[in-house]
Amino acid sequence: MIAGDSRSGPLKEIFSLAAAKNIPVQVVDRRCLDKFISGAAHQGVVALAAARGYVDVDDLIAGVGPGQVPFLFLLDQIHDPHNLGAVLRTADAAGVHGVIIPRHRSVRLTPAVAKASAGAVEYVPVARVVNIAQTVDYLKDKGFWVAGADAQGREIFWDARLDGPLALVIGGEDKGLGRLVKERCDILVRLPMSGRVNSLNASVAAALLAYEVLRQRRMNSNEKGFSHS
Repeated sequence: MIAGDSRSGPLKEIFSLAAAKNIPVQVVDRRCLDKFISGAAHQGVVALAAARGYVDVDDLIAGVGPGQVPFLFLLDQIHDPHNLGAVLRTADAAGVHGVIIPRHRSVRLTPAVAKASAGAVEYVPVARVVNIAQTVDYLKDKGFWVAGADAQGREIFWDARLDGPLALVIGGEDKGLGRLVKERCDILVRLPMSGRVNSLNASVAAALLAYEVLRQRRMNSNEKGFSHS
């Protein structure tokens, strides 16, 4: 991020170099930078770096150990860093082999995400992709069954078969799954809602679904216990 009044001054070269390297640059009011770094000296520029490096989708698949059944989360436009952090914490606890997020219109691995994950960001690999819908197709070609969480899903989640190689897709906080993503899922599952609120927090939905996967795997496969080590 670069302050709007700095582009024609000493930071003009930084702006040009960032553009040459295809590094996104956001021009903001200087007061935004002041607020963002809580009063520290910034001289008109702030760089945002991931709290941890990203991996490729193939790295997630390759990270599945011998005798393990692949299990991934795909997050479709999650914007809240606390949600992403909580999903990473659940992923670590439930033996998820990795999390996939979109490159655009999604929260990144920020310090706020790392804090909300309670350290899980260090253990759960995260891949960033250009297009979640295309990634769903890619995973299906690799033998994954893809289940999307959707309020209009055909089956209640505990009635769906979720014990094979699985990618669970969780939608954003406001709009849920995008249309193209929804159309590409093998199955859409819903969480029954009895109250007046018509949806659950994305990280809560992810936790419920993850532990249903564990329950089914424990009952229907040779995997023992809950460890993925």
